[in-house]
Amino acid sequence: MSFTEHGTSGAFRIPDTAGDDARRFLPTLARHAVAHRLERNEALPLATTALPPPLDAEAAAFVTLYHEQRLRGCMGTLQPRAPLAGVVARCAEDAALRDPRFPPVRWSELEAVTITVSVLDPPEPLYAENEEDLLRQLRPGEDGVILAEGAYRATFLPAVWEQLPDPEEFIRRLKRKAGLPEDHWSPHMRVERYGSTTYGD
Repeated sequence: MSFTEHGTSGAFRIPDTAGDDARRFLPTLARHAVAHRLERNEALPLATTALPPPLDAEAAAFVTLYHEQRLRGCMGTLQPRAPLAGVVARCAEDAALRDPRFPPVRWSELEAVTITVSVLDPPEPLYAENEEDLLRQLRPGEDGVILAEGAYRATFLPAVWEQLPDPEEFIRRLKRKAGLPEDHWSPHMRVERYGSTTYGD
């Protein structure tokens, strides 16, 4: 699948025939955004006035890159503050070039990189008296989890359950990612869960 380029601006448009399946074009959009940045050192221009629903609606999303089935970058946003298409284009660039865990993706790598886009559902709070109560409420394989306390904050997408299927280990690692001790618990800690829909190229 591909985008069609229109005019002299270089802006990309979703095909008019996308219809209700427009989200399936998101991994292609993400790949175009990374390629455009690597080739021209500029952000991919989007024909935002022609975006079909739901790509024109504000949404939260993450873009994840893999190389030889290993994580190569992952960046996203938890707050729906911009149209989905723009969020995906920006997060794709960030995942490829600005994830501090990895060196920037090189042009020579891009063809071998696979890309997934996860569109997040609105989060809902989880109320737990203690960690055991929290673990009982989690739905492995289904819940993305946001954990926050003060300036500490981290999330794991639902796909992380594939690597961490045990809820206790899942939460320990999430605390570590947030910068908290693995055995930390506090009544001030906020936990939310969310679902997501993932599209891959």
